[in-house]
Amino acid sequence: MQATLTWQQELAQAIQDPAQLLNELGLEEHLLSGAIAAAKLFPLRVPQAFIARMRKGDVRDPLLAQVLPLDIEQHMVEGYNNNPLQEANYNPIAGLLHKYKNRVLLTVTGSCAINCRFCFRRSFPYEKNNPGKTGWQDVIDYIAADKSIDEVIFSGGDPLNASDKSLLWLSEKLAEIPHLQRLRIHTRLPVVIPARITDELLAWLTGTRLQPIVILHVNHAQELDSTAQNALQRLAEKSVTLLSQSVLLRGINDSTEALVALSKRLFECRVLPYYLHIMDKTQGAAHFDVPLEKAKLLHNEMSKQLSGYLVPRLVQEVPGMLAKVVIA
Repeated sequence: MQATLTWQQELAQAIQDPAQLLNELGLEEHLLSGAIAAAKLFPLRVPQAFIARMRKGDVRDPLLAQVLPLDIEQHMVEGYNNNPLQEANYNPIAGLLHKYKNRVLLTVTGSCAINCRFCFRRSFPYEKNNPGKTGWQDVIDYIAADKSIDEVIFSGGDPLNASDKSLLWLSEKLAEIPHLQRLRIHTRLPVVIPARITDELLAWLTGTRLQPIVILHVNHAQELDSTAQNALQRLAEKSVTLLSQSVLLRGINDSTEALVALSKRLFECRVLPYYLHIMDKTQGAAHFDVPLEKAKLLHNEMSKQLSGYLVPRLVQEVPGMLAKVVIA
């Protein structure tokens, strides 16, 4: 009987070689040269637990399409760039982004368990935003000095790539700040490596006075197999608020059928659909973009087929705006 891997072992064994990914899925070798070239621009990384949910031999599989490097990523497209949200304008100190009045985002780590090809931070300067314990104290002092901040977001990269020990230290330090009320985690890991939901994680996440919220990035119902559902159930049983954000992506979820199925499956997993994002115009990801008018039509069709609480807000992030722009 094969021993169960820890989440750290699953993370270490994530596939980073395009040839290995194509071979495991029985896909044609003509994709390899483009995949190798695109992976030099932005590395391939995908855990085996996520690959297990892909359909073998199907190059159009919606999970594969999110992670497979393609030759088209090398094409420069007007209107797309490496800093679509201009986040450097909101980065007053290393490790902290302060875009919106009442909340700040901490880049807890620059690494992810899975590299999504449409990632808007694929060119983010993580090397300048890795403060170390001394630098994190500067971040804590910044938050403590601004009483308008009542919520902190752990992001990255994927914050759950960090160790529970470091996340425990940071969350306890933040809980000492009287005006903070909520701790929000933006993550893919409970879905792509469900084993990440450990007793240790649950302990620090729910162990302070801060109200815990987990925002999951999920783009297709096929991502939510029984192992992911069980991991999310563990969070829900600890009274963690579970919300989702998805990106509208051509060839992956740009149909009413796919979006309706996603909302229903999320709710089965105790997750409330929250945001459906218009994709940020990241260089290398133009082939995923869905026209705004089509996005509006899809959202309207969702509204006709779902109860209101299952319909996420259709939003777009616009640099300089004080909040996300709600399209519908």
